[in-house]
Amino acid sequence: MTRIGFFTRLLDDAGPAERYRIATEQIVAAERHGFDSAWVAQHHFHAAEGGLPSPFVFLAHAAASTSRIRLGTAIVTLPLEDPVRVAEDAVVLDLLSGGRAELGLGSGANPASFTAFGQRSEDRAGVFAEKLDALVAALAGGALGDDRNRLQPTGRDLLGHVWQATFSAPGGTRAGRAGHGLMLSRTQPRSADAPRASLSALQQPVVDAYLESLPHGVPPRILASRTLFVADSRDEARRYAEAGLRRAAAGFTRTGQPPFGDSLDELIASYDTHVGTVDEVIESLAADTVATQASDVAFQVHSVDPPHELVLRSIELIAREVAPALGWGSGHVARAPQLVE
Repeated sequence: MTRIGFFTRLLDDAGPAERYRIATEQIVAAERHGFDSAWVAQHHFHAAEGGLPSPFVFLAHAAASTSRIRLGTAIVTLPLEDPVRVAEDAVVLDLLSGGRAELGLGSGANPASFTAFGQRSEDRAGVFAEKLDALVAALAGGALGDDRNRLQPTGRDLLGHVWQATFSAPGGTRAGRAGHGLMLSRTQPRSADAPRASLSALQQPVVDAYLESLPHGVPPRILASRTLFVADSRDEARRYAEAGLRRAAAGFTRTGQPPFGDSLDELIASYDTHVGTVDEVIESLAADTVATQASDVAFQVHSVDPPHELVLRSIELIAREVAPALGWGSGHVARAPQLVE
């Protein structure tokens, strides 16, 4: 059965502390309604992309307010981090959360962030591969510079919870060969010769490369992130979608992903947004062939970005009506939060 996740970019229209409070409340609500996982993205410096530079700190806070939902990074920008420190932070999060950590990693997207860390964006693919090897070796208990230096606490329990994010088939091959999970984006740039290609058409070659490269006996783990906003009325859903997507289109255009056209339906299609009533989003998600073959689907409201109370309502509608109609979600009900001693 496909597991369902909630993905927050922490982009609510509020100050930083309030954003963290809101995101925590949304994760607690997701657990209460039976979501299997909650994910956050790491972003440095650029508030319009997301206000969370320290995902492990935030997820440890979320762990104290939850008891069952798995807590994951989607992603840590590994080229900008020390891989041993990432391994240490991930292990501590896993222990504090009772074994609920998921470690999603990627090479990063915003070139401007790299200069602050003394890195070149052009080098990120090679740096990512090198640091990924170092991180996995640390989790596996390898010596760190000196035979006396090994990760404490140990990280072997996390080895089956590492994910790699990628846009490309070679990236899918790399994740598959490592036996890691594959993380797919909520939207993806189109080529000039296929400007209206579906997201599934873009991502299927990545999935195929991943599946072909998995070692024998290793179960596939494919997480498809999708933008989804469900509302009680079509008018309400489209009103917020129009405001959010028009605002987001300017940023997408600057990064080389302009919309197909100016109508709301063209914006929705351009940025792979599932929006509407329960029946409408069930129909659009059912047509997403990559999402339907994924082991996990993580839903986020960005770039629609409705108010907090409507995000909570969307979470409820996804769990109660959308996911069951598609045969997704485990439907667990959370226990009361427990303090970590």
